Amino acid sequence: MKSYQKLKTLVPQPAACQVEEERAAATPAHHGKLAPSWVGTGLLVAAVLLSTTTVWVLRQVSKGWPRPALPPKCLLVPESHRFDCYPERRVVVTQELCESRGCCFIKSTAPAGVKRGVPWCFYPPDFPSYTLESLNQTALGMVGLLMRREKAYYPRDIEMLRLDVEFETDTRLHIKITDAANPRYEVPLEVPQAMKRAESPIYSLDFSWDPFGVLLRRRATGTVLLNTTVAPLIFADQFLQIATSLPSRFLYGLGEHRGTFLHSLDWSTLTLWARDVSPTESFNLYGAHPFYLLMEEGGDAHGVFLLNSNAMEVALQPAPGLTWRTIGGILDFYIFLGPDPNMVIQQYQQVIGFPAMPPLWALGFHLCRWGYGSSNETGQTVRAMRNYQIPQDAQWNDIDYMDGYRDFTLDPQKFASLPSLVEDLHKHGQHYVMILDPGISSTNPHGSYWPFDEGLRRGLFLNTTQGQPLIGQVWPGFTAFADFSNPDTHQWWLENLQQFHAHVPFDGLWIDMNEPSNFMDGSEDGCPPGELDSPPYTPAVLGDSLSAKTVCASAKQKASVHYNLHNLYGLMEAKATASALIQIRGKRPFVISRSTFPSQGRYSGHWLGDNRSQWKDMYYSIPGLLSFSLFGIPLVGADICGFSGSTSEELCTRWMQLGAFYPFARNHNTQNEKAQDPTVFSPAARTAMKDVLLTRYSLLPFLYTLFHRAHLQGDTVARPLFFEFPRDVATLGLDRQFLWGRSLLVTPVLEPGVDSVTGYVPQGVWYDFYTGSSVNSSGEMLKMSAPLEHLNLHVREGAILPTQKPATTSKATQGNPLRLIVALSSSATAWGDLFWDDGESLDTFERGNYSYLVFNVTQNTFTSTILHSSTEATKVTISTLSIFGVRDAPSKVLLNGQEKPFSYLDNQVLIVSNLGLSLSQGFSLQWL
Repeated sequence: MKSYQKLKTLVPQPAACQVEEERAAATPAHHGKLAPSWVGTGLLVAAVLLSTTTVWVLRQVSKGWPRPALPPKCLLVPESHRFDCYPERRVVVTQELCESRGCCFIKSTAPAGVKRGVPWCFYPPDFPSYTLESLNQTALGMVGLLMRREKAYYPRDIEMLRLDVEFETDTRLHIKITDAANPRYEVPLEVPQAMKRAESPIYSLDFSWDPFGVLLRRRATGTVLLNTTVAPLIFADQFLQIATSLPSRFLYGLGEHRGTFLHSLDWSTLTLWARDVSPTESFNLYGAHPFYLLMEEGGDAHGVFLLNSNAMEVALQPAPGLTWRTIGGILDFYIFLGPDPNMVIQQYQQVIGFPAMPPLWALGFHLCRWGYGSSNETGQTVRAMRNYQIPQDAQWNDIDYMDGYRDFTLDPQKFASLPSLVEDLHKHGQHYVMILDPGISSTNPHGSYWPFDEGLRRGLFLNTTQGQPLIGQVWPGFTAFADFSNPDTHQWWLENLQQFHAHVPFDGLWIDMNEPSNFMDGSEDGCPPGELDSPPYTPAVLGDSLSAKTVCASAKQKASVHYNLHNLYGLMEAKATASALIQIRGKRPFVISRSTFPSQGRYSGHWLGDNRSQWKDMYYSIPGLLSFSLFGIPLVGADICGFSGSTSEELCTRWMQLGAFYPFARNHNTQNEKAQDPTVFSPAARTAMKDVLLTRYSLLPFLYTLFHRAHLQGDTVARPLFFEFPRDVATLGLDRQFLWGRSLLVTPVLEPGVDSVTGYVPQGVWYDFYTGSSVNSSGEMLKMSAPLEHLNLHVREGAILPTQKPATTSKATQGNPLRLIVALSSSATAWGDLFWDDGESLDTFERGNYSYLVFNVTQNTFTSTILHSSTEATKVTISTLSIFGVRDAPSKVLLNGQEKPFSYLDNQVLIVSNLGLSLSQGFSLQWL
């Protein structure tokens, strides 16, 4: 940074005439007066930094550092504020290398063996950056020109950049930086176009002119949310970097990774490059989600989304600060101002799209394994589940159903009876899901395998730089890879699925290996030399190469090169798959994908990949599902009981209890391991698993309504506690518990050999889900009894949960009577709602084919109000009201003015049964 800054406060003007006046008067940038608030804040920050750095410098001198060896400007930068000037991996950064970039070099003094992330090579305060040369008003915001007068140290840096700012809504700001002279790749994602400038934004925007920087504040508190002057902006052809300070250390998102839900800012780097690898801490995993949520002091929240699909890393440091580094595209930022975390996620999904409404059966229990061996063995498992009356909605098969692991084929010996198994599932109200991979076998004799022959004829595969299909290796051997960026591929995919569905009428599809995964690095011929496969800078990807266990970045696709599209591969396949299912079945599609990208919730759910049968994997599934709640993919879960390795009865029982509360609940297992479906365990364990699945099925009306709210407005389903208690700092790091919606608290056991669990209970009254007994918490950790057969569930005061008598399928459950659980608040009020439709038809809400009810309690009166009704609601009755927290025993209960028998328990629970009310009729129930 220079010794002075030219700042101008730029806030959207509410009146159109003012906008026109400003646009007419706009001139190239000039020295502007500092706003008084900025001067005050700046002086305070400067004083703190000077005092901190002076102490730090004195410490270094006292350690015997030679004073002349380091420029004073370098010593003025505290360790936590050192932004890395030499982030290359596998390079020993020397003073000579560092200073060749014009940066400061101070070797770490950390003792041997102590992990330290402080960069040895960092930017000095006066490192050259861009300057803001001009700024002009536009109808939606402003447009500016950025100039760099000194070249950066990566090749083909871009001298002149265009800055576009759009004040899209009062809570959403869009900032885009790109090459002013030449078009660059941009992510082909449909985003909303603002039609007018925000009139009353809850943010204010300042710019530093020299060096260029963005300073974004929350108006209500003055909190600085972004300050990009902390490090230079670099914009080269294949290296784009921008850094910012952060207002707190409470940062979430930036997937897909395994770790705690709350990220550590202790010099950690998160890489975003889709990769097939078993979930492991610090590795880049299956999907890429360049979005973070940050909780500010005081409970406000904001989110930042970088719409960029290139290989990327995000470096976090304790300043607190964050650096985005990507190797292509543009810098296209959306900032969401909330101000509460629920609203941030809703605002994010207003840009990327709201998730699809799943079919009801998708929310039932799914069972799968790799290694059933035959359709007969698969069917035996289904029959065993029915025999023990354990709920199951869907049976799956892994790749062993295929002939030679080739897509759209059936093993003619081992799986010959699969069509009859699927028919049997359908007769029992159950569903069938099968796996598909995007790698298409390429070694079959010509004319013997239509998917490859036809794909080749139509030119639908990824090509090498020489224009020939890129050949890698996956399960069937040598394979070509479908190019889902080509609309013609979607039609070919549909035709293949139609042909297979005519033989095996599957209901849903599981798309795996779609990073895309490759057992080779690049292709059978490697990758060609060049700056796509060997870019000037490679982010910290597993394998140190963009082609590690995937295809060459130089591969040609219809929409662009794979270098740009790699992270979009799973999204594009999911879009093609969901579309095909709609055309084939005419019902809501069910797709589960391994690789994901923003907006994927519109087309698929996600499972957390090839986990292990270990206690820590069970724990890590909770941060995983909470992260995907942030990413707009609410239909998410992990492989219950673990995929690889051998589970134990205790682990599997506890995991089934937790997994019964994954939004997407599937038990899945690898080959050559003992079976882990509920039927193979002892009677006690089997009963515990059955009971918790029945609990899930009883809650399907509540869960289904949560998914409706997710589809309609972007609410989360599985929800972190701090979303409901944002001002309770004790909730900010919690990731061993979670909520369904705003009102059902799940506290699982996550360790072996215990019969109790300690969980945080936020302030207020909470009721035991099973008994209705109350706990009045001041906001504290509470020890709860948790024998092996018990999962702790608590209902928040003020909630009304619609539940149903459970059956062994969602279809059978759907016709059963409803029980409404009312959890009275301390002021004896409660509220809830219910969305109800046929569970599978397309666009029921959009077409009006649904019922929507609101439940309310006030002054000892429960009211059910029908806001919208359909014929489906006439098929179901409400049989029971269970009202928790009725302090005084009633003398009588009136239903629509008529007395009804009731029972009142010692733990202050009022139960009114045998109501026999049609769901399509409003009613009131009063207790006196």
